[in-house]
Parts: sequence; structure tokens; C-alpha cells
Amino acid sequence: MPPPPDQKQNRRKKQPNFLIIVADDLGFSDTGPYGSEIATPNLQWLADEGVLGFRFDALGFERWGDWDAVCGTGEGEAIESMGRRGWRKVCIRFGFWALVGTDNHIAGLGAMYEQMKRGGLEKYEGKRGYEGYLNWDVAALSEILKEGGYWTALSGKCSAGSHYNHEPQLSSTLPRTPSFIGTGLWMSDSHFLDREKDLPSDFYSTRTFTDRMLNFLRDRTAEEREQPFLACLTYTAPHWPLQAPPEVIAKYRGKYDGGPETLRQARLAALQRLKLVPEDVEAAPVLAMGTTAWDELSGEERAKSAKAMEIFAAMVDEMDVQIGRVLDYLRDEDGSLDETFVLFMSDNGAEGQVMEAMPVLNGVSMAEVISRYYDNSLENMGTETSYVWYGPRWASAATAPFRGHKMSTNEGGIRCPCIIRYPPLIPLSSTTTNTLTASSTTHAFTTVMDITPTILSLANIPHPYPNLFQSRPIVPMRGKSWVSLLSSHSPYVYDSAFDFAAWELFGNRAVRKGRWKAVLQAPPKGSGEWELYDLSTDPGELKDLAKVEKSKMQELVRHYETYYQETGMFDAGLAIEEARRKVRSVGGVVEGGGLHGFRGR
Repeated sequence: MPPPPDQKQNRRKKQPNFLIIVADDLGFSDTGPYGSEIATPNLQWLADEGVLGFRFDALGFERWGDWDAVCGTGEGEAIESMGRRGWRKVCIRFGFWALVGTDNHIAGLGAMYEQMKRGGLEKYEGKRGYEGYLNWDVAALSEILKEGGYWTALSGKCSAGSHYNHEPQLSSTLPRTPSFIGTGLWMSDSHFLDREKDLPSDFYSTRTFTDRMLNFLRDRTAEEREQPFLACLTYTAPHWPLQAPPEVIAKYRGKYDGGPETLRQARLAALQRLKLVPEDVEAAPVLAMGTTAWDELSGEERAKSAKAMEIFAAMVDEMDVQIGRVLDYLRDEDGSLDETFVLFMSDNGAEGQVMEAMPVLNGVSMAEVISRYYDNSLENMGTETSYVWYGPRWASAATAPFRGHKMSTNEGGIRCPCIIRYPPLIPLSSTTTNTLTASSTTHAFTTVMDITPTILSLANIPHPYPNLFQSRPIVPMRGKSWVSLLSSHSPYVYDSAFDFAAWELFGNRAVRKGRWKAVLQAPPKGSGEWELYDLSTDPGELKDLAKVEKSKMQELVRHYETYYQETGMFDAGLAIEEARRKVRSVGGVVEGGGLHGFRGR
């Protein structure tokens, strides 16, 4: 039950605001605080006045129970669920977004919708935790805070695990931005938008999402301004297709002509200068199946590959500019910035797929659709009529020294940037040692599941478990609060002697306890066998100790089995592998060959 009005009013005077900003497929070192050459002064300011997270792990905005949606159901149910799950104001692309503090296999997103569809939806029918949308076993942060007196707003992307309409569309019409095609993809408050009529003529998602969030905040009533707020700004940038304003792309012209390995070495050196990684760190090798080395590309292929990276940089640059607009509003107009807990993060590691052979519809490859309907000439790259991505070699520059990319449970796939600013908890300076202050870096292990318990703790609102919530039973949170860490009362969140964390996605698995991590990567990118790494000396996951530290390997596998049982996981690995083989053989195309001149990215 919500607290009585007088208790609410007393609590509001002490409760912080919360601003959560999420980037899509942003790599570990793609911003200035983590050593990037890309201009991100606003994120740098947040880091200078806050704390930088080094061991923050997330496995994907669209794939986590902690981040998911209610689409895939009918439109009526989706609209009804929007209000029921606690959002006051909403401007979103596909579904609604929620934080729930638990595992994806519990919250309804045990697998991505595309994965389940390829493997056979009937295999998942009736499997609890694989509903394909945020189920009613969890209480979303937005609905808990709303009942606790918070005003809530969301502007940006969220997904129910399906990339529907994100891929290029089969159409005989003139090329159009893929995300403009189709119906039922965009919503404003409780109604769906006609994207060809209702979106602004100068639409650019990063700018438009920011405009809508600022409008939400400015349009609050006097009564709403008395409430603390939860504002979530979830960008689609820098997810493919890579598109950005031409004047921003121009800032990076020629910046990447040395190729991805040159950038990788520069990023690694910057991380070492910032003391984020040891000077003697051994970086993982580049994983770039299906691509050609930079020095083997033609001049035109190099130019296109470098241009793709220029566009990516421009997308990150523009996202930082838009974040600055929100920070300026909170500081200069609303006067609430220093009372607002600001968190910036990415949803997973950098995107490193080679997608030319990916089927779009009925076996037609993405490369064929792009060739027919888009103009990927060098001069046109980055415009709304182009459709490009940058591939695994550039992604490896952003994930170094770690192994792997997005969708991998290696460190490159799950270790993400995370910046927090909250002056009441993180002072500018301190006379005591071992205190986190502004410009500090914490090396404590944390996960995306910790965000909800952290926010509830700061808001002084208890999680409703084990009581009923809105007349339904709910599960407890699995994440832990960061408050003791950020307030310097504890140097860690997870006790290395007792606590473990585990992940699973696409059959790829991992479990971590203290400095030890066991990983199983499914073929073809892995052996399909458990491997063991000591992350304290081997962050690149290069030295497999499974046969040397047998007892530790057995201990971690037992922990994974506990995780498997506790989350109600369903092992559809055989169906997944069968689907993968079909994908790789579409049209006679197998991994190892580029199709449209971008094979070197």
C-alpha cells in the first residue's frame, strides 16, 4: 500500500531525483572518461564530479530482465501495461522500459524474441520466464517509485527482445530510414504514432528523444514539481545503422585513416595513462571472423571503413551534446542538478557482428536488401538513405584489452562504461583516505541488476517483496545496493568469499566469484567447453586455467548450476545451434566472406 499523504510529503523533502541515461552498443572506451578521442565534454564533467565504474557488467538493454518491455503482446495490452507499470509520461521507440533488479530469465526475457523465433517459438511456449515481455512476477522500478510519490518519465528506446523494423525493410518504394517504416513501433504516452506523419521533419532520434524529455520536465505542473522524479533517457545511438548530422561527421574526417589496429593501440595506451588498466596488461587478440585485415583492403574499402568509424564517432559526439542540454536544464532552469542522482551507462559491449549474411525476410540477406534500396557510396554514408555498420575490428578497439563483443559473455561483451554523479553521497574532496570522491574510480564489481536496489535505497522506499504488490505475488531482487560503496562505508558490493554472479545469452554462459570467472562460449565463436580465468592478472581472458585449477573450475560450475535452477532457465541450446547453422548457410553464404565492400571493418 502507498504511504499516507503526510508521510509522503515528509519523505519528498529528503528523496533525490534520478536521471538514468543509457547508450546503445557503446564500447568500454568510446567516451573521454575512458580514454576516447571522441569529444564527450559533458560525460567528462560527470566523471570529474562523480565516480567512474571500472567493473560494471551488463549483458544487453534488450536482453535483460532488468531492461525490458511489453511489446509482442497486443496493442491494447501494451497500452494498458504502460500505465500499470508506473510511467507518467512516455515517448518511446517500441514498448516500455523498466528496471526490476533481477535476472532476465526470471523477468520474462529468458531469450530474445528473434532467438526464440529462429529456434521455434513452440519450444518456449508455456515456459515461465520466456514470455517475451516483462512478466508480472517482477515489480518494475517505475511502478514502485510511482506508488512512493515519484513523478516518472521515459524518452527513448526500449525493446521486448525483437529488432523488428531495425533491420532494412523490404520495400519497392524509395529508400527511407528503416526505423520510419512499419506500424506500432513508436508511442507517445498511451497512443501509437504514425511515424511518417507524427514525427518531426528534421527527426534525428538522439535529438528528438532529448527534446521530448526536456518537454516532459518543463511541462510538469506545480504539484508535479513538488514530487521527486525518475527520468530515463534511453538513446538508440550509437547502434547501427550509423547515421549522424554531416557537420558532426566532418569533425572526424581523416581521424581514423590509420585503421582499427592503430585506434586500438591508442585506446589501450589511453586506458593505461588513466591507470584503468595495468601498463603490462596483455590485450586479447582481435576476433574478426568474416573480415579482411586493414592492410589487405583496397583504397576504396579503407576509405569506407574509416568513414564508418567517423560516423560512429559523430553519433557519440552528438549524444554527449544532447546529454549536456539535459544537464544544463537541471542546473540552470530547474535548479535540481545537485539533488539528482545521475547515472550514465551502456547496455552492453561494442557491436562487433558481421551482418552481411543476416537474413531479413524469407532468406533474403541484408546485403541484398542494402544493395537494392540503399546508397552506401562513400559520399552518401551517414545519411538517412545509407545503411552501414562498422564491424568487429573497430569494435575491438573499443573493447581492448578485453575479449569479445556484444552478445559474448567474455569481458568485452559485458563490461560497460558507468558514470555516477550525486554530490550528497560523493563529495568533491575528503580529508580521509579510502573515500570515494569526485574524479574517483571504483574497481568494485557491480552489475546492472544493482541499479534498482540502489535507487530504492536512496529513495528510502522498500522493495515490496515478500508482500503482494498490486495484488500479485512478486519475486525478490537479485541485485545489491551500491550505497555503502558510494558512501565509502564498504570497498565492495559483492563479497568475494560468498557471492557469485552468472549470465546466459544465446547459449553463451559465464559465472564469476571474486577474481575468478568461468566462461563457456558456444560455437562457432567458442569451443563450447568451460574455460577458467583469473581476472586479477588476466583481464583479457587469455590463459585458460580450467585444467590447472580444477577444484575452482568445479566450484564455479556448481555455482552456475545453482543459477540455472534458481532462475528457471530453459536450455534450448540445440535449437539455437540448429538455427545458427541455417543462418550461416543462407544463399550459400558462410562466415568468412564480405559481400558489399565493408568486409574490412
